Amino acid sequence: MTTGGDNDGSGFSREPLGGSPDRRERSRDQGRRRVVVTGIGCITPIGTGADALWSGLRARRSAVAPLTRFDASIYRSQCAAQVNDFDPTDYIDAKRVKRLDRFSQFAVSSARLAIADAALDLSREHPERVGAMMGTALGGVGYAEEQAARFAQRGLRAVDATLALAVFGGSASCNMAIEFGVSGPNSTNAMSCASGAMAIGEAFRQIRDGYADVMMAGGSEAPLATLCFGAFALIRAMSTRNHDPSTASRPFDADRDGFVMGEGAAVLVLESLDHATARGARIYAELAGYGTTNDAHHMTAPLPGGAQAARCVRMALYDADVAPADVQYINAHGSSTPLNDPTETAAIRTVFGGHTDRLPVSSTKGYYGHALGASGAFEAAISALTIARGWVPPTVGLSVPDVACALNHVPSDGLDLAPEVVLSNSFGFGGINAALVMRRNG
Repeated sequence: MTTGGDNDGSGFSREPLGGSPDRRERSRDQGRRRVVVTGIGCITPIGTGADALWSGLRARRSAVAPLTRFDASIYRSQCAAQVNDFDPTDYIDAKRVKRLDRFSQFAVSSARLAIADAALDLSREHPERVGAMMGTALGGVGYAEEQAARFAQRGLRAVDATLALAVFGGSASCNMAIEFGVSGPNSTNAMSCASGAMAIGEAFRQIRDGYADVMMAGGSEAPLATLCFGAFALIRAMSTRNHDPSTASRPFDADRDGFVMGEGAAVLVLESLDHATARGARIYAELAGYGTTNDAHHMTAPLPGGAQAARCVRMALYDADVAPADVQYINAHGSSTPLNDPTETAAIRTVFGGHTDRLPVSSTKGYYGHALGASGAFEAAISALTIARGWVPPTVGLSVPDVACALNHVPSDGLDLAPEVVLSNSFGFGGINAALVMRRNG
């Protein structure tokens, strides 16, 4: 780990963009608490729970298939990555399940899995020192769509009385707080496909700066409904590779034609290092840095050249006190869209310079599609598992890399590597950029 100097030779400055910190700033930095990942809970198209997620990655197969949740024959895009084995009553009381839509069911269930994985006994924690932060692009819009159809057909009396409480984005983190009796920092952001990563980053700051000891953080998404799906088909953002769904999500590939919609949730348990050590917790990785910026350019197209995405990555590296040469793997956003993938490539090359060609990169969306606001949380979980278990997944679906996406792509069998430092990128509509840096605890 590099700890000094103004520049490491690859264009990276240790001073934050916008000026050098004064002595008080450096003193504050030195007093910040370290934050670690101790639990992973997830419901994904390739597996439920940390071990099943890992097994799904090791299988190196796509979960993308023809969409069966509803009749998709009227759309240009007809495939998706569905979660087909989810029963919310496995995790939530049946009476309470009726008051939660699928989006919130995913969130609460993933949180329960994460708490169990962390072996965290919440009865021993002060509830005001435990919080929940989530991200989602669409929240309960899919459920609202279903209820709108009931209203149109049978009037207001047919609408679920819980509708107003179920559809707003904040219902994810609020229902988590209610379910587990925690009253610490709580929010759900709606910052598109970067929202899960941003929730984890903001929760990281709450612990680092002393406002909480434990946070549940991640993303949840349930967008597989006729209007939600149709809206993305309408703007031609999704793949039309309907004849071969398993290769429809193909990040960085020369033949990619759009993303594949997915669903699910992932929640991480974050703790201060001191808190985790005191209770003897198993630690997956240290969450060391977070950055976020906005392109201020366009609602759907990334800023050409990726200058703000690059600045976001630099901010995360600076926050973690990590130089580009220290990073050993990038879990890329890699959405499989024509514009995003080369823009992300340009941003990576801007930040990492000559180190780029030695730096393994993969996008895991080839496995489970793009679960919008949950994707960044999926990928944060995968980044932590990669550090803990010593294997880097490939980009499933990548056959012939686009010349505009020239990176050191992880080979199809994956890579036996236990990276010390991992960068996870998440970029979304509205020009939102987020980056997380994780490293081996030690």
